[in-house]
Amino acid sequence: MRRHLRTRLTALLTSAAFVSTALAGTAHARAGSRSDRAPDDDAPLPAAVDGGAWRSGHLQGIALDRAAGRMYFSFTNLLVKTDLQGRPLGSVTGITGHLGDLDVNPDDGRVYGSLEYKTASSFYVAIFDGARITRMGMDARSTGVLTTVHLEEVADDYAADMNGDGVFDGNTGNTPDHRYGCSGIDGLAFGPDLGRGDATRLTVAYGVYANSSRTDNDHQVLLQYEVASWHAYERPLTEDAPHASGPAAPAGKFFAYTGNTTYGVQNLAYDADSGNWLMAAYRGKKPAFPNYSLFVVDGEQPARWGPVRGQAQPERGRLVSLVPAGLHDGASGVHGYLSAGQYGLVPLGDGRHYVAEAGTASAGGSPDGVTLQTGRAVLHRWTGRAPDPFAPQERSR
Repeated sequence: MRRHLRTRLTALLTSAAFVSTALAGTAHARAGSRSDRAPDDDAPLPAAVDGGAWRSGHLQGIALDRAAGRMYFSFTNLLVKTDLQGRPLGSVTGITGHLGDLDVNPDDGRVYGSLEYKTASSFYVAIFDGARITRMGMDARSTGVLTTVHLEEVADDYAADMNGDGVFDGNTGNTPDHRYGCSGIDGLAFGPDLGRGDATRLTVAYGVYANSSRTDNDHQVLLQYEVASWHAYERPLTEDAPHASGPAAPAGKFFAYTGNTTYGVQNLAYDADSGNWLMAAYRGKKPAFPNYSLFVVDGEQPARWGPVRGQAQPERGRLVSLVPAGLHDGASGVHGYLSAGQYGLVPLGDGRHYVAEAGTASAGGSPDGVTLQTGRAVLHRWTGRAPDPFAPQERSR
């Protein structure tokens, strides 16, 4: 594992590169990033925020700190911080695992993200102190801007030997192993308790392998945690000794019946305007399901106990309901939409959402043919119309 992680670090993170617009703004950005002065919360938001182009993995998630006027972009192994004009203010490199979806904790203002180390069967919530990200290329291991909390529940489900042969088959979906088809974690968001709705929780969604031969992988699995006491668990993360400091169990575990998807919930977001949860996924492949790319969990319906369908042994769990809107598949009973959001979603709480767009760019005609990964957060409004409930909003307000 150590050699694998170091190889990825050398190949992907030794030199973050960005497009000419980012280069032009770097000097100005560094001069203005020493303090995160809070702008007017009522100030108009831009129609789009450009996250730049980087020598990295593809865009995984976005997070908005509206009070500070900052946007964060996760690019698999790189975190980028910009202002709302898209000028880079800082970045965190040296992330040798898989950094996924992001959200800002409303209580402490820090940026939380999902972080996977599948070769070590270890899964974490990465916690970035955004106010301390003040320059480009800050190392995740040595600058103190990143701490992590281990999620034992995820590790147990990921490494579960489901066929009882005494062999864990590793990072592959073509196996009966991995409880619920768990491939790790990706989607992450803060929002109300799905069981009672009376407390703010961190919700983490499983990745789920695409596998059409199984029947036990047709739910999205959501774990909720109370994070106020997590300071006791937080540790720096080093590739040489992945730690296991974290809660023994989540505060709640919930199941949403959607049909199998390809790597589960890529982006999770709580919309305070509707009170619902948005789950954006890569479409599944099972012919018995409609294979939508966006599912909406009904926040007005508390979780109820019921059978977790498709399991080899009868199992009961806490089930959450999908909003009966959008497209509907009568055979499976699943509701959903066909839309974007897999690369990042930020509801603003007033019917507007930033929806992320991922792409690529060439590195200024470089002869070595380097391809850079790009990301933008584009303002949309929620229409609820099928098949795509998001409509671009051209002007900010």
